[in-house]
Amino acid sequence: MAKARRPVTRNVCTVFIFITAFWNNIQSTEETGFSAVYSDRFLNQVPKNLPAEATVLDLSHNNISQLQISDFSYILRLQVLNLSHNVIQELNFSVFQYNENLEHLDLSHNVLQTLSCHLALSLRHLNLAYNNYTDMLMCPAIDMPKLQYLGLGAKRIQGSDFSALTNLQLDTLFLSLEDLSEYRPKSIPVFNMKTIQIVFHPHRDFRILSDLELNATESLELCNIHDEQVSELKMFLLKLSRRGRLLNLTLNNMRCSWDEFISILQAAWETTVEHLVISNATWMDATNANNFNYTKTSLKTLVIKQTIITSIKSDPQHMYRIFSNMNVTALTVSGAKLIHMLCPSNPSQFTYLCFSDNILTDAVFKNCNNLALLETLILSVNQLTSLIKMSLMTSCMMSLKHLDMSQNLLQYEAQEKGCHWGENLAELNLSSNLLSHSVFHCLPVNIQKLDLQNNLIASIPKETVELRALEELNLAFNRLSDLPGCGQFRSLRLLNTEMNSIVAPSPEFYRTCQNIREVKAEHNPFRCSCEIREFVDLSKQGLMVLVGWPESYLCEYPEDVRGIQLEEFHVSELVCNTTLLVAVVLVITVVFVAVVCGLCIYLDIPWYLKMIWQWTQVKHRIWKNKPEDVLDHLEFHAFISYSEHDSDWVKNVLIPNLEKEDGSIQICQHERNFIAGKSIVENIIDCIEKSYRSIFVLSPNFVQSEWCHYELYFAHHKLFQENANNLILLVLEPIPPYIIPTKYYKLKALMAKRTYMEWPAEKSKQGLFWANLRAAIQIRLPEKLIHFE
Repeated sequence: MAKARRPVTRNVCTVFIFITAFWNNIQSTEETGFSAVYSDRFLNQVPKNLPAEATVLDLSHNNISQLQISDFSYILRLQVLNLSHNVIQELNFSVFQYNENLEHLDLSHNVLQTLSCHLALSLRHLNLAYNNYTDMLMCPAIDMPKLQYLGLGAKRIQGSDFSALTNLQLDTLFLSLEDLSEYRPKSIPVFNMKTIQIVFHPHRDFRILSDLELNATESLELCNIHDEQVSELKMFLLKLSRRGRLLNLTLNNMRCSWDEFISILQAAWETTVEHLVISNATWMDATNANNFNYTKTSLKTLVIKQTIITSIKSDPQHMYRIFSNMNVTALTVSGAKLIHMLCPSNPSQFTYLCFSDNILTDAVFKNCNNLALLETLILSVNQLTSLIKMSLMTSCMMSLKHLDMSQNLLQYEAQEKGCHWGENLAELNLSSNLLSHSVFHCLPVNIQKLDLQNNLIASIPKETVELRALEELNLAFNRLSDLPGCGQFRSLRLLNTEMNSIVAPSPEFYRTCQNIREVKAEHNPFRCSCEIREFVDLSKQGLMVLVGWPESYLCEYPEDVRGIQLEEFHVSELVCNTTLLVAVVLVITVVFVAVVCGLCIYLDIPWYLKMIWQWTQVKHRIWKNKPEDVLDHLEFHAFISYSEHDSDWVKNVLIPNLEKEDGSIQICQHERNFIAGKSIVENIIDCIEKSYRSIFVLSPNFVQSEWCHYELYFAHHKLFQENANNLILLVLEPIPPYIIPTKYYKLKALMAKRTYMEWPAEKSKQGLFWANLRAAIQIRLPEKLIHFE
């Protein structure tokens, strides 16, 4: 049965140190290897089905109590093994005899009591801290010539405990002394490691710092500096003075008063330390005005983070003044709840200032002229509200290149005037604020990198001042509806518009963004239509890199293609190319019209249509006439006027086809119906008056006949006198206009205004011709007057 798991230490020092060390060691391995993670699986033993190709294996936070050779013998490429936070009691390094590539082994936070170190390994990183050791080591010697990092811990330290380290050329030594209950003075040797990390017991003082001697150490990290250890730390720093090689000092989880903090800071100021980090300090009430000596220091960087500094009983100006007048090049005070920061009293050496995660307001560094060398200023996560006031703040910072004001409450109204930024400002971070599109009226003209992500920007105004030097623009997490153009950003190389409401690139994007080399437009609701094809072609043709292409670019509209990758969306060129579509339609129309016209000419369709129209008109007129409209004096259906030269066709063709055997049609012909004794004119008039229609057989012969002219005149006179429609013009042969005599002006007018019938030479058309002609003269004559021959 597995033993109960040892309680997990939650100390912020060890968590930070272990995570940093672990990821630094496996970063290069993950780039080329395969990681297998079995953390938090409630495992009681090492699984038997581990992937043989794994190079990184994480078995942490389980209940594994024993290790066997067979557990890892087949994982020959294993390089990183994490067995921390288990319940392993015994370990013989022989279980790793087949893992010749193993470099990183973490056995911290177990219950190890015995350890066999006879096997030589190629380990570079070994962590044995936080186990049940009584003494520091159980091995008289460690045969690991490549070892660079070693983590140890114990409940008791004696003089010979570190003898096994004499043959090792370590870079980093981590000592966990949180469980230390016994310490023999002078048991700490002179360490030669470049980096030493020590976690002290938070409530016990064994005066270890008094015995600590540093020779080649460049970096020292001390955690849990409480109570008596605070004064001991001060003595250690005073002893260290300028005789050592220490360059980096980190003090984590320190509890002290403001006066003690100042004394420690002053002591570190006079050492060889160049980079000082103080984090997670508490009880930092600034109660008095302290004098601080800034001379004779090697310090270049001071970082104070996650340390709440308050002032209750004294003027906070004294606390602000200590920081603002420091003669270091880089100062960070973050997570300290500062509400203000003074301008340095004299020209400052600051090139880097970070006051993130405080509660600074717009009054910070107002009218400050002593930061002429400042190049980087970070004011993120504060209470800044006015963008125009922040621009005025930078106008005196002549060397400022990088400004970060992200995660504030900055706003800018379009009607505001007077944005004046530092002339050399090249990078500006305004992300996570309350800025709208009006921000483009208040930007540094020489800006090169601009971060405006997570604001309220819906568009880029066209009247924006041209930012000629802008190379990178971040507009992610805003409200853009289309991919903007680059008309104001001619030098733009990188554009980030992911997580907006973009449905398609704007026309200006294709026209003005020719110089862009990289676009990040992932996770937008694209509308897949013709407009998107050109955007897809940009990636296919290699004109620009689309970050996340193609898996992060999906169609959202229309509904039928939702979820399809833009790369897989296809639409016809004919649908999208208006010019091509018009050309194709025009060609098809011309071809269709030509074909129709050809068919019409070949089949003589116009003639048929003309005849059908005439027949329809005749039927319509007959339908409109009422029976009582029929005149009682009518005796004939039609009077025929023709030239004697056309008499054969009239007698043999026309009359026989109109006068059928049933006698339904009566034709008036001068040869058989003129009354003897009357003059010709009287007979013509009498026949026209007694006929329902007058049919004129037109031909070149017709226009040469004098009597035909009289007949046409009288028939035309009746047309206008009775307002009737009694004339039927039948063209037997075409009549060229030039042969019509001038006196036949009425014939010209009639042929120009009235529809006439043409005699078809083709027999196939003659049936329809006779039907139309019969329909035109068809009328019901009084029965008493019908003559039968």
